[in-house]
Order: sequence, then structure tokens, then C-alpha cells
Amino acid sequence: MARESTVRKEMDMKSMMDVYHKLAIPGAPHELLTKMEGSWSVRSTCWMEPGKPVESSGTAEHKMVLDGRFLQQEFFGEMTGSPFSGIGFVGYDNHTGKYVSTWMDTMGTGIYYFEGTAGSDGRTITQFCNYDDPVQGPVKWRSVSRLVDDDTLEFEMYITNSSGKEEKMADMTYTRSKYSMHR
Repeated sequence: MARESTVRKEMDMKSMMDVYHKLAIPGAPHELLTKMEGSWSVRSTCWMEPGKPVESSGTAEHKMVLDGRFLQQEFFGEMTGSPFSGIGFVGYDNHTGKYVSTWMDTMGTGIYYFEGTAGSDGRTITQFCNYDDPVQGPVKWRSVSRLVDDDTLEFEMYITNSSGKEEKMADMTYTRSKYSMHR
């Protein structure tokens, strides 16, 4: 540990900035996010309790921000008969080699943090989030985003409760709007 901090102290400002600049360049992993950019219509199925799915629809706007580094997601729809909206950001951290995401919505005041990797197919991102649910206590979420084709995006969300059982929470199909400006 002492050697590592010594090496860091000895690095000059130009060398440090070179490292940061290199890590800031969007690369191949960001290209998957770019393919998710666009206007989408969304069909959702959510399981709030076992065996009783709730279906709804909505719209989403996805756009690349910060010079192609992050995908900003905005969702508008309903949840259990009430208006629902959310905003998220997905990026690829060149330093850690992982996809990272944040999500916030009108069902709460918290921000959810996800981290994960791409699948070998190059079209799927699987991420995990640990969350202290106000009703269930500590839970683990697993999300799977899959670019099926240029006009279809699938999103699945699973929850693992404190007893270790994983259950599907949501299944969403995004269909690219015919008039998408981001295509």
C-alpha cells in the first residue's frame, strides 16, 4: 500500500491527466448504449404479489449525453393506476470495466445504483443492486437489458429477498417508435 501511494505521488500532472483523458474516451461498450437511443413505446407486466401480474403501457425517451458517455433514460407511464415516471443513467466505466446505472422514480425518494457486465452476445447487460426496501428489508435486484434487434429492447427485473428466493418483478418490452428522432 505504501508503494502504491508513493507511485501516485511521483506521477506528474501531465501523466495523471493522460490517464484520465484515456479513461474518458467512449469505446466499444458505449456503442451498445448508443443502439438503445431513441423514442420507445413500452408494454409492462409487473408482479406486485405472487401470481397476479399488472399490465400497463408507457413511453420512454433514451438519449446519449455527455458526448456519448451515458444513456439518459426517461420513462412515463402508470403504476397500479397512478402516474409514474422515472429517470435513469447507464454508462460504461472504462476504469472498472463494468456497466453502471442509476435510477430514480416517483415511487420514492431514493436513488438506486446498479453495476454489472455485458453478456457474451454483446447485446445484453446484466446488473445488480443491493437495496434496503422499506417493506421487505435488504433485497438484491438483478436487471437484464437485452437489445433484441434495432427496434426492440427487453428489460427484466428480478428481486432476491432475505430468504434467498429470486422472483421476477417486471417484464418490459420497448418497441422503437416509428417517428423516433434518435435512429
